[in-house]
Amino acid sequence: MSAVLYAQVHLTLPAWVHDAVDTARVYAGDEDKMALAIELARRNVEAGSGGPFGAAVFGPEHRLIAAGVNRVVSQHASLAHAEIMACMLAQQRLQSARLNTLLHPITLATASQPCCQCFGATIWAGIDRLLIGARGEDVTELAGFDEGPLPADWIGELERRGIEVVRDLQREQSRAVLRAYAEAGGQRY
Repeated sequence: MSAVLYAQVHLTLPAWVHDAVDTARVYAGDEDKMALAIELARRNVEAGSGGPFGAAVFGPEHRLIAAGVNRVVSQHASLAHAEIMACMLAQQRLQSARLNTLLHPITLATASQPCCQCFGATIWAGIDRLLIGARGEDVTELAGFDEGPLPADWIGELERRGIEVVRDLQREQSRAVLRAYAEAGGQRY
């Protein structure tokens, strides 16, 4: 067997995302932004297309730039978390690795608290505002995921870098998605 060096990565969102997202809509409030992130997570679970996580990146006019859902298992990629998918798609769309150099403010809404990987990506992607539904302890308790280590004062670390953090937006709705995933026997990685 000869070895082939893979020279590209191709990650995709499930086809249903196109029907679930209204790209013309203005998501004026934080509650609207969070509702989309949670809806993406819910639909991802219902469709069996990934884990119970959804995220969306919004620009300064409250317009959606990109959406993401967890695709770790289906895409065989441990990096394919919802926040990473949303940030990468926004970066591709804007053709900028740091989103807030082109638009400001950039808001990332995520159905659940970012893991250690997504925490770092929030900083490096140029996010100005981070909206969070469920907490990390909810993810562990309800869905059994190990979210990895965060700095003890992770919110302070983000805020020192100019990133506003808003927690517990529609927390119970996000917890319900995590619970549904676990009850359906969702795969952990």
